Amino acid sequence: MPNVDLDEETIERLDGLRVDDESYDEVINELINIYQAEELTLFRGSDEDY
Repeated sequence: MPNVDLDEETIERLDGLRVDDESYDEVINELINIYQAEELTLFRGSDEDY
């Protein structure tokens, strides 16, 4: 797995999202899943016929 360097502000923002001592990997995976779900919703929404 590649290493990613984060600045202090990003780490603070991730810390604000962590629940019950979640790892950074868990938080980032959750954010990616949310992003993908929203992207899929937007994609499907654009398929509607008008």
